[in-house]
Amino acid sequence: MINVTLRQMRYFEALAQHRHFGRAADACAVSQPALSVQIKELEEALGVQLVERGARQVRLTSLGEDLAVRVRGVLRSVDELGELARASRDGLAGRLRIGVIPTIAPYLLPSIVGNLARQYPEADIRVRETVTPKLLEELAEGRLDTAIVALPVSEPAFEEVALFKEDFVLVRPGEDSGKPVPGPEGLREMRLLLLEEGHCFRDQALSFCNMQSAAPRELLDGSSLSTLVQMVSAGIGVTLIPEMAVPVETRSAVVSVARFRDPQPARSIGMIWRRSNPLARQLLQVAEVVRQAAQALRSSYSPLI
Repeated sequence: MINVTLRQMRYFEALAQHRHFGRAADACAVSQPALSVQIKELEEALGVQLVERGARQVRLTSLGEDLAVRVRGVLRSVDELGELARASRDGLAGRLRIGVIPTIAPYLLPSIVGNLARQYPEADIRVRETVTPKLLEELAEGRLDTAIVALPVSEPAFEEVALFKEDFVLVRPGEDSGKPVPGPEGLREMRLLLLEEGHCFRDQALSFCNMQSAAPRELLDGSSLSTLVQMVSAGIGVTLIPEMAVPVETRSAVVSVARFRDPQPARSIGMIWRRSNPLARQLLQVAEVVRQAAQALRSSYSPLI
């Protein structure tokens, strides 16, 4: 009988994810030697080599790659046992792993986390900020419980709950204040600054400008909304940002903000989670907290635009 422990599987899953002994050890909150010993014992228990140990890089063997997939499924099933017990309670308690896209996290997360901590003091809130494709991957693998993203994601394995809609606004250099607001055709003739590839907000902005097939005259990429707004302030071009970002991103920039004519570009924001997650009832409660936080934030920034 092969004697493999859950600890060994969790350490191996972390190593498969990070491909680095030090980072995997940090993720598991153990020392690197302790993690290395457990990985070695796992290999000895199975009688195979799972890891190729290099000076700077860790590679999984082909068997290690196959095992990582199986281990991930086992750990997800184990975690769901705990979630079943948590689902029997009325409130929210224990670890809750929330993913958020970068065009929402800096503006809405402080209120969400604060409100959740007050309403559910027994909950251990953990946040992960990254782009939508990565959130979907981690949610599917059980490394996240839920994610706040732009809808729809159209994944049959996920439940989607729409929370609120949000308009996009135009950010131009300060001296452009008062000029007519261009439509999609006008934007295609301007130097448009957008987030780099991988951000869903980039795709939404391009869709509004009808630029999927027709390349704009000049298109520059930035890594964050803050970078884009500062580039506009420097006179490099114009950009689109979501309403919720206006108070934070424009307070130290010499820019003008304007709404588009109807129909205004907008996005739908919601929460998603695995349909198999037994915490669905509790996650609906979290969704209501997110909705209320968004309403409060909107009432604070609406007079600014």
